[in-house]
Amino acid sequence: MTLRSADNGRLRLGVNIDHVATIRNARGGSHPDPVKAALIAARSGADGITAHLREDRRHITDDDIASLIDALELPLNLEMAATEEMLTIALRHKPHAACIVPEKREERTTEGGLDAAGQHNHLTPFVARLLDAGIRVSLFIEPDPRQIEAAIRLGAPVVEFHTGRYAHLEGVEQTEELRRIVDAAALAAKNGIEPHAGHGLTFDNVSAVAAIPQVAELNIGHFLIGEAIFTGLDKSVAKMRELMDLAR
Repeated sequence: MTLRSADNGRLRLGVNIDHVATIRNARGGSHPDPVKAALIAARSGADGITAHLREDRRHITDDDIASLIDALELPLNLEMAATEEMLTIALRHKPHAACIVPEKREERTTEGGLDAAGQHNHLTPFVARLLDAGIRVSLFIEPDPRQIEAAIRLGAPVVEFHTGRYAHLEGVEQTEELRRIVDAAALAAKNGIEPHAGHGLTFDNVSAVAAIPQVAELNIGHFLIGEAIFTGLDKSVAKMRELMDLAR
């Protein structure tokens, strides 16, 4: 399996299909099918598929991960907490990538970046075992030099910057947060780490992040699934792909 290259400046789009499963689970049964959504996204311009297997299985389930692995030709990025349970699942299925994220039972969605610096000793064996299995490891962190330095020490080849704060701010504060992301992407790339970004990105705010030259991939889900209610998932993904390409 190969991942479409960003070396020519083309920014990759990872489509998160978690909330297709959220809708399915609200009523039970098998509809709508996250695998079908992933295949539509693949046809519409996605370069990869992202799915978060949470401890409480509130959306994506173990069976979904197995089905996605079997059905996809695009790479699967498994978002996971640094727990023995999730490590075992990742090592069993061997997705293309594993993005280690913070996780709290009471949160509605991931609320911020992983404290890679504060959890260095805890994260070390997880990163090592995933890498040893040939799984590309990403750390979902804030655009903070201290967290990037921790990623360097941990040997993670990828970091994904949490853009939720940028997405929810306005005016000068949003501009300042964008500058943090720009600086963090440059610092990561300078140290041989591939920068990604995601969380809260929409048609209205994606362009400024997509224009950051070092960023190689954006992972976007909730907005695309919500927009698909009105326009269809194919059009939702295609429009995001177009906006990202125009920004480059």
